[in-house]
Amino acid sequence: MVPALLALLVLFTLLWLTSLWLSNASIVDTWWGPAFVVAIVSHLGFALPTQPRAWVALAATTLWATRLAWHIGGRNTGHGEDPRYAAWRQEHGSRWWWRSYFQVFVLQAVIAWIVSTPLYFATRGDTPFPTIADMAGIALFGAGLLFEGVADAQLAAFKRNPANRGQVMDRGLWRFSRHPNYFGETLLWWGLGLLGVSAARGWLGLIGPVVMTFLLLRVSGVTMLERGLVKSRPGYRDYIARTSAFVPLPPRTIRRSGD
Repeated sequence: MVPALLALLVLFTLLWLTSLWLSNASIVDTWWGPAFVVAIVSHLGFALPTQPRAWVALAATTLWATRLAWHIGGRNTGHGEDPRYAAWRQEHGSRWWWRSYFQVFVLQAVIAWIVSTPLYFATRGDTPFPTIADMAGIALFGAGLLFEGVADAQLAAFKRNPANRGQVMDRGLWRFSRHPNYFGETLLWWGLGLLGVSAARGWLGLIGPVVMTFLLLRVSGVTMLERGLVKSRPGYRDYIARTSAFVPLPPRTIRRSGD
């Protein structure tokens, strides 16, 4: 896995240099998905796969990465630097140019390397394809990719409507989960994790989806996003009260005093 770590560090260093030129660290978000294509190509030794399982893993990773890069790139274009990075830029002032390298770019390179562990094992499984784990992994990946794509499209359409400004998105998949896109992302990574378990010690690759799930639930996903939404959306507390945070479930009925 060392070549993948080195390749990711090179990629994110180049992105860091580009961000200094553009004065915009947000470019790292668009490249989050494609970074995993770099990782799996590195795991393959920069050669074409020789096993069906490795081809499936490469195709799945590329499909997911392309969709995600297109979505994030289109969302961010023309909107300046993401408020998270802008706040850090203001906080650190003249030190931000070098702090951003470690705080944003190196950190994401290392996280991507850890999360890519199932891709490493998927490129090395030599058992006959497909196994039950492979089929389950492909099904989970497909369901997760579809769920994430539909949720992102629904949210984008909601935001395009000026009448929805300041309102809470609680329609479509968002009626059943406050973060259906993150749920879909988690599903697809567990699917990729299952693709790797057929290799020797492949169960170690499950550290990837475990880390991704933790990040989405407790670090950069649900927790961070909702902290701001509670303050900026007046109806968000009610939305929290009636809607599952992650796993899609039927909405709860809110009982008010006097009812």
